[in-house]
Amino acid sequence: MNLSDVIDELVEERGLSREVLSEIICDGIMAAYQKRYPEASLKVSYEKKSDEVRVMAKKTVVSHVDDVEIEIGLRKAHTEEPKAKLGDEVWVPFDSPIGRIEILRAKQIIAGMIRAVEAEAVCNKFKDKEGSIVYGVIHKCERNGVIVKIQDALAFMPRSASSPGVNCVAGGHMRALLKEVLLEPRNDSQLILDQASPEFLKKLFELEVPEVFERLIDIKKVVRIPGYKAKMVVSSNDANIDPVGTCVGVGGARIKPILKEIGSEKIDVISEGSSREDLVRDALKPAEVNRVLIQDDGAAVVWVDKDQRSLAIGKMGQNIALASRLVGIPISLASIESVSGSGVFVGGDDADDESDNNDKDDKSDNKDKNEE
Repeated sequence: MNLSDVIDELVEERGLSREVLSEIICDGIMAAYQKRYPEASLKVSYEKKSDEVRVMAKKTVVSHVDDVEIEIGLRKAHTEEPKAKLGDEVWVPFDSPIGRIEILRAKQIIAGMIRAVEAEAVCNKFKDKEGSIVYGVIHKCERNGVIVKIQDALAFMPRSASSPGVNCVAGGHMRALLKEVLLEPRNDSQLILDQASPEFLKKLFELEVPEVFERLIDIKKVVRIPGYKAKMVVSSNDANIDPVGTCVGVGGARIKPILKEIGSEKIDVISEGSSREDLVRDALKPAEVNRVLIQDDGAAVVWVDKDQRSLAIGKMGQNIALASRLVGIPISLASIESVSGSGVFVGGDDADDESDNNDKDDKSDNKDKNEE
């Protein structure tokens, strides 16, 4: 295969310009010759007509040659420069060979420079899209993550950044947040994707809900436990727009495409409300809250009926933990005793113990159903 054929193939496969590839090849060959002949003054160029790489050396014209790498006899110099005279410096073809080690070095340098040019092209192409939603096709599912093809580039989504409720199927389409564009590839990928962050959920709402994109509705805060539940506080900049209803849509039409992207994860959309007490009450949904008290230290105490305790705490305490993160203050749970009406505080380890008991009860119920 001729050198021009190699260049044409690289241009077609890698999308690089012919001029850039020619320079890379010349630089690689130059490095190989310089390693073998460090004292020589050399230059390398690609001659397209002859389809050859020419290596030229600058030599001094002398009457008696002692060092062929830097000197040339007068008669031989006249074949290249008829007007050359003793003491002149002329550029002549460099005929000295290079060995297998130098050739291998040239290949390594050329391959490295091509990768660097490709990396720069990918960075320039996707840098402006960093922090936005991108569309791709699942290329490969691996143990530590998912490889996704976005246009002509391969992106990587770590397992820790993927949504646990979404099945990975090669060839399937997906949306993800372009979290980071690296200057150089890391594990063969420059584009790092994310589906597990609150920012991904926020960007999905901007795509699916025009009022959010147009800033008629503001998403104040999003907290998530990927695969379990997300809670989101919204507010309206227009008195005629209901922020919760607008985000959910008629019959859930607007929120369903978002739920599809995050699998089995649920989303609680909460209005900002007029007071912190209202926000705490709504943050604990689906539980029905009877009373909220904001203490002097800023923490919240919440009273619920006995049958609402498990809903407020959630599986393994996740619902009350999300609510605390959403509001930004610790939330302690209390229950109303049916007889005396006295409040009993439940928080920290007590909440965890109760959530564990709830999980055990659920498992016991499922076991009884299976036996039946």
